[in-house]
Amino acid sequence: MSGLKEEREAAAEIFKNEGLKEEINNVGSVDDKKRLIDDVRQALYASKICSYAQGMNLLRAKSMEKGWGLNLGELARIWKGGCIIRAVFLDRIKQAYQRNPGLPNLLVDPEFAREMVQRQAAWRRVVGLAIQRGVSVAGMSASLQYFDTYRRGRLPANLVQAQRDYFGAHTYERVDLSGAYHTEWSKLARKARL
Repeated sequence: MSGLKEEREAAAEIFKNEGLKEEINNVGSVDDKKRLIDDVRQALYASKICSYAQGMNLLRAKSMEKGWGLNLGELARIWKGGCIIRAVFLDRIKQAYQRNPGLPNLLVDPEFAREMVQRQAAWRRVVGLAIQRGVSVAGMSASLQYFDTYRRGRLPANLVQAQRDYFGAHTYERVDLSGAYHTEWSKLARKARL
């Protein structure tokens, strides 16, 4: 999107002329601003944890697939000594993998899990406010979606299965019975007069 500056400027003018107003600066009182600043700090930190968790998880998965035997804690230590990342945060990642070399995801390390729980309300407020105000926070909201997906025992895949069954009779599985099922969704809708 950054490469489309002229298009974006033209689009901004079109939407402005159509009545779309920018409400970004309308935060409220000083206390509201202080809370927002703290919320953003917490949301950025939670997003950072998720970003590292996703990256380490990709490395872990490829290592398992290829039989590389990567030591993720040692990898974090090496990165810290490099010239690109060099973040103190990598020490915490190294410690998490030292505590549990078989750690499936940084998010389930007790220290990181506690921090995610403590910060998730602020994270949701920031993403929600950004969405309400039309501010793109793609990375932050994608990280929040990753967190929400990863922390659930059951995913809302049943909705996707129902859509596939409706459009192409691909069947779906039920949580209460085994087997594949198909529903005549159009007939149900007509009966319900939707």
